[in-house]
Amino acid sequence: MGRRSIHTQEELRELIIAATTSIIDEAGIDGLSAREIAKHIGYSPGTLYNMFENLDDLLLIIEARLLDDLRQQLIEAAQNAPAHERLPRLAATYFEFTQNHPKRWSLLIEHRIPGNHPVPDWYEDKISSLLQPFEDVLDPILDADTSPETRRQHARTIWAGIHGLTSLSTANKLATITNHSGQVLIDDLVMTYLAGLQRSTSHGVSTAPQKEKR
Repeated sequence: MGRRSIHTQEELRELIIAATTSIIDEAGIDGLSAREIAKHIGYSPGTLYNMFENLDDLLLIIEARLLDDLRQQLIEAAQNAPAHERLPRLAATYFEFTQNHPKRWSLLIEHRIPGNHPVPDWYEDKISSLLQPFEDVLDPILDADTSPETRRQHARTIWAGIHGLTSLSTANKLATITNHSGQVLIDDLVMTYLAGLQRSTSHGVSTAPQKEKR
């Protein structure tokens, strides 16, 4: 039976988020339920639905905070670094962060909102914000006349490669296709892409990605 609240609404909300995050870090999302969360905080399961619309709403907030933490670490990783080291540092930070939070990262990859409920705009903004640090570190590498769209496309391509490899690594699926570690593959990806950009720039070749064929 739930106890009478001794917390403010904001305190209770943060208590629920912290308890849910702890459960996920320990056991993943399998078996996660309102009842399990309520048991951890000492309140009734119904208390959760006074604070959040549903369990998906709660999970999205945890994912958003994970993305905020990652973005901040990416920004800090590139600060005061020489231009040629910024992208490798971003990639290494991205990989290390996901390895330090494997179950929360798996939540980010695996969580699907059921039915026809759209993902909130603010959540999509969090995902998009991860691209900005990658765009920023490409500025000193690309030609000065490189268009913003070309820079964004390069950032998307690099991010997608790093994101895919980190996700395979946290899911323990890399071993089925290679003996190399995720960090080695990411280093290879980044250095190869950088070499291609620098070669194209030095030879006066356009660095714009090819347009999609229709």
